[in-house]
Amino acid sequence: MFDVIMRKFKGSPSQQAVIRLLLTRGFSVNDTGRVVSGAIEIPHTQIAGELGIDRRVVDSTTNTILQDVELKPIFQNISSIPSLRDLAPVLKLSVLTVEVNDATNPGIVSIVTSLIAKQGISIRQTISEDPEFTDDPKLYIITDEQLPGELVNELISLDFVKKIGIE
Repeated sequence: MFDVIMRKFKGSPSQQAVIRLLLTRGFSVNDTGRVVSGAIEIPHTQIAGELGIDRRVVDSTTNTILQDVELKPIFQNISSIPSLRDLAPVLKLSVLTVEVNDATNPGIVSIVTSLIAKQGISIRQTISEDPEFTDDPKLYIITDEQLPGELVNELISLDFVKKIGIE
């Protein structure tokens, strides 16, 4: 679906940048064309400033979204999910980062979380980046405790794993 969305803005790299920002931040577009997070409006000048573009590009992008029968329901129903990843050091949680060879293969999350669960380790949050939204998607698993070395070795030996990181 990401490719379909981006094709609608193929003539404008600046509008594509706005679309990427909306999707990665979980920002919606309300009925008046304002960018929102929940009920909080995000000024188009702020978005434009972050992207280094003119505010009118944000205006035209949101107008296009509202006029498109495919885009409108998508961008009016996006929501963000709070992540424990950046809070992990403060909360004394552990973050496992898994990079894989092909993130479109089914079962990756299931296999990794099953191996962790077999060790009796509680998973607080799992974040799987969408391979359509990023060039190098990662799987983040936040746990209550550090993973034992033998489990890390077992994870590294999985065929689909390219790289493991632990924080």
